Amino acid sequence: MSSMDRRTFLMHTGRWLALAGLAGVAPLLPGCGDTATSTTTSVGPSEEGPPTTAGGTAGGDSATSTSGGAPGTGTSATSGTGSATTGTTAGGAAAPDLAVIKGDSPDKNVRAAIALLGGMERFVKKGGKVVVKPNVLTGRPPEYATTTSPETIKAVIAMCWEAGAKEVTVLDNPTSNARSSFETAGLAQAVSDADATLVYLASRDYQDYDIPEGKVLHSWGFVTEALEADTLIDLALPKQHSVSGATMTMKNLMGVMGGRRGMIHIDFNQKIVDVNTLVKPTLAILDGYRVLFRHGPTGGSLDDVRMDKTLVAGTNTVSVDAWGTQFFNKTPADFAWLVEANKRGMGEIDLAKLAIATGDA
Repeated sequence: MSSMDRRTFLMHTGRWLALAGLAGVAPLLPGCGDTATSTTTSVGPSEEGPPTTAGGTAGGDSATSTSGGAPGTGTSATSGTGSATTGTTAGGAAAPDLAVIKGDSPDKNVRAAIALLGGMERFVKKGGKVVVKPNVLTGRPPEYATTTSPETIKAVIAMCWEAGAKEVTVLDNPTSNARSSFETAGLAQAVSDADATLVYLASRDYQDYDIPEGKVLHSWGFVTEALEADTLIDLALPKQHSVSGATMTMKNLMGVMGGRRGMIHIDFNQKIVDVNTLVKPTLAILDGYRVLFRHGPTGGSLDDVRMDKTLVAGTNTVSVDAWGTQFFNKTPADFAWLVEANKRGMGEIDLAKLAIATGDA
C-alpha cells in the first residue's frame, strides 16, 4: 500500500472509530467492548504507583469515570499562532480536563485518551501544520524508559493524519547525536513508518523570542517551527530527575530551546515556569506505560523501570504534570515548579478541582 493510500485509509477508518466511540454506537477501540460510565473522585498516590482507573470492567470492556469540579484556570492552550481548542467533544459535551487510560497497549492507550478529550479533530485542523515534540534525551532502547515510546508516537502521528493534518513534523534537541539518538530509540523508524517528517535541528531552526511573562528569563532562542505550528503536541514520559525531581510535560519543552539550555537547571523552579508561559502546547500527553522511577533522566538498568501502563493527557501541562506526580508516589505540592506555575495562574494542581475522565483500553 502506498504512503498516500495508507494515509487515506487512516483518515477514513480512524475518524469513524473515534467519533463512533464518542457517540456510543461503537467501541472506542477495536476489541474494547462497550463503554460504561461512573462518577468518582480519585486523588493521591499509591505505594505501588499511580492508582488504577476507576470503575471496574468485565471482559476487557472500556470504562470511564469523571472526577468533578472545574479547574481554577483555563485548560486550553496553543503554541505560536495556533488557534485555541474549544473544550468540547464532537457531540458538543464539555470535554474533561484530563483523560487517564490504563491498558496493555501503548497505542490503544493514547487513542482512548484522545477520544475521551474529544478526538484529535479537536486539536488538529484540516490542512494544519503539526509539530510533535517527543522526549529524546539520548539514544537508548525504549524499554529503558529514557525516550518516548515508538508505539505511542506512531499512534499520535496517525491520529493527526486522520484529523486532516497537512504536515506532521517530529523534532527534539537530544543531548547526544540527534540522528543516533532517534535511531537507537526506535523513533526514526517509527516516524518513517507513520509518514511524518523527522527534523534534525540545526542553528538555522532557532530564533530569539521575548518571554513577556518571564520573571527570570526574558528572552531565549526557541525552535521556530515548534512555536509557529498550528498544533504543538508535547509527548513526554515520566522520569525521575536529580534537579527537578521529575521530567514530565513541562520540562519536556526544554527540547525546543537552543543555546546553553543547561543553565535552566539553575533557579529551575522559576525558569521552567517562565519557558511554559511562552511555549504552550495544544495537547500534552504524559505516557507512563513505562516509568523511569530512579536514576533518571537517562537511567541505567531495567530495574529502574516500572511498568505502570498508564497514560494521562490534557490541554494544560501544569494539570497533566500535577496528575503525573503520582507516578513518583508524590503530590503536586512536592514540586516547587508546579506550585509556582499554579501561583501564576497557569494551571490547576488540585486534582479534586479537575474533571478527570478515566478508563481502560
